[in-house]
Amino acid sequence: MAERPPRPPRSAFPYGTTITTRWMDNDVYGHANNVVYYSWFDTAVNGWLMDACGLRYDEGGDVVGLVVETRCAYHAPVAYPEPVEVRLRCARIGTSSVRYELGIFVEREELAVADGHFVHVYVDRATRRPVPVPERYRAALATIA
Repeated sequence: MAERPPRPPRSAFPYGTTITTRWMDNDVYGHANNVVYYSWFDTAVNGWLMDACGLRYDEGGDVVGLVVETRCAYHAPVAYPEPVEVRLRCARIGTSSVRYELGIFVEREELAVADGHFVHVYVDRATRRPVPVPERYRAALATIA
């Protein structure tokens, strides 16, 4: 079996947001279900985009990011009612895509309890055809690269 990569430290990610876990996040095994981590990734990325880039998720925005790839590696369990901090960095900015890398942290740990990535391809809202990453996004993304 291949050796697992090391757990990234909190300091590897320049931006963070805290998310309160919910009772419904736990599964029958007593910890947050694997799909919940993807929801945390989505919440952190889109929250940052709204705050830092002016993302408009309503009909007011002409460019939207569609998720085309995601991955998560789980290192330790998390369970309600423990809050999590989702930390984010921009790993790559392409012509029309952005790769975000994320870490999930709990208060007692400096190493991620889970980490992964999330890729957006930016498209025109109406045509769904790829468009260049907007310049205001590029400038903001540089601050978390």
